[in-house]
Amino acid sequence: MELETDKSRVGLWIVGFFLAAALLFAGYTWVSLTWSYAKGERAGYLQKLSKKGWVCKTWEGELAMVAVPGSMPEKFYFSVRNDAVAAQINQAMGRRMVLYYEQHVGVPTSCFGETEYFVKSMKAIE
Repeated sequence: MELETDKSRVGLWIVGFFLAAALLFAGYTWVSLTWSYAKGERAGYLQKLSKKGWVCKTWEGELAMVAVPGSMPEKFYFSVRNDAVAAQINQAMGRRMVLYYEQHVGVPTSCFGETEYFVKSMKAIE
């Protein structure tokens, strides 16, 4: 009888441990996705935007930022989680644009985006 209660206590401890670990992971993920480390904007020409991923599909893009015509462009890699924003960016392909982004440091998986820069909106420049 006493051996069975010890086994059930150990089982409860194991279940409690895994439940606490899952709750901590979920809480950390929520904080890393809602709190932004930095906000900013980048201007340039969109080079590519594609929906990627095996299980979690996210929009991943590349913006070429040219400071002086003829100079080597710096590339800004970004992720878009909102399909409406991705469609807006796709419509402005080939034109100069400004991307407004938030930087989220420490997102635990690439399921939410391959980069730490998440574009929230954009504006095409004529």
